[in-house]
Amino acid sequence: MLKILFMGTPDFAAESLKALIEDKNCEVAGVFTQPDRPCGRGMSMIFSPVKQLALDNGIPVFQPMKMRDGTAAAIVKDIDPDIIVVVAFGRILPDEIIYYPKYGSVNIHASLLPKYRGSSPIQWSVINGDEVTGVTSMYMATEMDTGDIIYSVETPIGEFETSGELSERLKVMGAELLIRTLRDIEAGKAPRISQDESKATYVSMLDKSICPIEWCEPARKIIKKIYGLQPWPVAVTVLGEKELKIFSADYGLNADGAEPGTVIKADSNGIEVACGSGESVIIKELQAPGKKRMSASAYLNGCRITAGVDKCR
Repeated sequence: MLKILFMGTPDFAAESLKALIEDKNCEVAGVFTQPDRPCGRGMSMIFSPVKQLALDNGIPVFQPMKMRDGTAAAIVKDIDPDIIVVVAFGRILPDEIIYYPKYGSVNIHASLLPKYRGSSPIQWSVINGDEVTGVTSMYMATEMDTGDIIYSVETPIGEFETSGELSERLKVMGAELLIRTLRDIEAGKAPRISQDESKATYVSMLDKSICPIEWCEPARKIIKKIYGLQPWPVAVTVLGEKELKIFSADYGLNADGAEPGTVIKADSNGIEVACGSGESVIIKELQAPGKKRMSASAYLNGCRITAGVDKCR
């Protein structure tokens, strides 16, 4: 039986922890997760999904504030795991932790490495209009996401699939891949495939600065941005004097020569807006300030928009 120290934080990681708990060949001896953080209007402290799952299953939880001051390393040595499993932990590990266990440390990463090293690979795969993505298991190394690949599994990305929906699929694939990876490592038959540095790309963490829609861009780029920024931070546009959150959209026919951002039609089908390359996008679902998420046609019932005059910016 493998003695495992698990490190992870969000719901994506909790799926892998659940798989380890349910696997009879694995003993989860401890869990590292990020410190509790205040959330909501009341700023109450909440547990990460990984912490809650660990507590529900009687697994010791550790939340070191720093990973390089010796405190975390001392905990690792005290647990003395056969292997460390890292899934969306959100912290950089020092070498004294990575290489301490008998089998080292492995990571489940939500991209087809070496593409999309770094943060938010799922969102960027949608935003960038990729047709295929996947999950990769790898041995951890000193530099982030550079370790030898063990296995990769691919999956197509739906044209109108949000990053949230894709994450739900990938987290299950990642958990299944983790179990396969651990069994082969213990059996001594897991491969080690060096990453091709010439094909490596890096992506950064998302923030709200990326949210505004650039209507001069082609229709597909706009649509993939809308679906890639869900569930957070959500694409936005200003129509009139209101900043609208845009949740779903479809392809229009063409812009009929209209300037990008111009509303060319507003009816029960949605709000059609001219964009780059002579194309158009139909906004189907949105949210106005202080209002609930609603269909664009419902929004039009209480808001007059004039085609050919009003513009999104």
